Amino acid sequence: MNGFALSRRWLLAGAAAFALGAGPVAAADTIEVGILRSLSGTTAISETISKDVMLMPIEEHNRNGGLLGKKLEPVVAHPASNRPFFAEKARELISKDKVAAVFGCWTSVSGKSVPPVFEELNGILFYPVQYEGEESSRNVFYTGAAPNQQAIPAVDYLMQQEKVERWVLAGTDYVYPRTTNKILEAYLKSRGVKAEDIMINYTPFGHSDWQTIVADIKKFGSAGKKTAVVSTINGDADVPFYKKLANQGIEATDIPVVAFSVGEEEPAGLDTGPLVGHLTAWNYFMSVDTAENKDFIASCMFSSRIRSASPNRRWELTILASTCG
Repeated sequence: MNGFALSRRWLLAGAAAFALGAGPVAAADTIEVGILRSLSGTTAISETISKDVMLMPIEEHNRNGGLLGKKLEPVVAHPASNRPFFAEKARELISKDKVAAVFGCWTSVSGKSVPPVFEELNGILFYPVQYEGEESSRNVFYTGAAPNQQAIPAVDYLMQQEKVERWVLAGTDYVYPRTTNKILEAYLKSRGVKAEDIMINYTPFGHSDWQTIVADIKKFGSAGKKTAVVSTINGDADVPFYKKLANQGIEATDIPVVAFSVGEEEPAGLDTGPLVGHLTAWNYFMSVDTAENKDFIASCMFSSRIRSASPNRRWELTILASTCG
């Protein structure tokens, strides 16, 4: 199933819940749809384009007559990559803007802050990013990949195809990376990897000084065993991380990196030459060369930002896995 079909199903689900009285009452001739995305701050590099993509099925539905006889009206709330603002903006979307459903949040930090609001006000949230599991809510649809669907298959690939024996688990310091790396550490040890062959490192959101950390990774990878980095680094910190890898001469043939939060937007500010051979496991890639994906792209009215990152652009990160198609 392609991404547009998924978005269509999500919108139908939200609208059905609205029609059944599961949420606040919206205007008679419209169905308000909340989009909770940061347009500034450390995760805006990923969230802005997700906001643009969410507008696409809304525009498509409206061109085809709307949904349930009503026009879909997007309401964009901007929490600026600030955790407390996600809950605040979610409350505004439900109580003030009377949205039928909300599509949004990016990190687990934001994802865990809003369910109490949706449960209190009986709203609906579609949370589309990969998550660590270990939680559920009757008011939240978790549509992203859990570790057993993304992280463990990626590690298996590196073990089997790249013969990796030493592991750097590098992540941003918040819930998803810590929980995922806890799972991965246990999984690696169950596969016979020794504790001294696992290096774990966390950095804050927006981290930019990678000199020492990359030097430590380089040293860790010089012990005579094939080494890889499993990256749960999130947001704009990815850009200086990859730049520093290149500056210190670390190539994918030496120490490959597999990233779980890098799509096609994050490398836009990079010289992609040094990235050749590094890997990314993500839910959807715009450049996937399949008939289904080409049909999806052709059917959508892209914003100017999305058009500028068309699938004709050559991306150097190797696509390890995609659930599109």
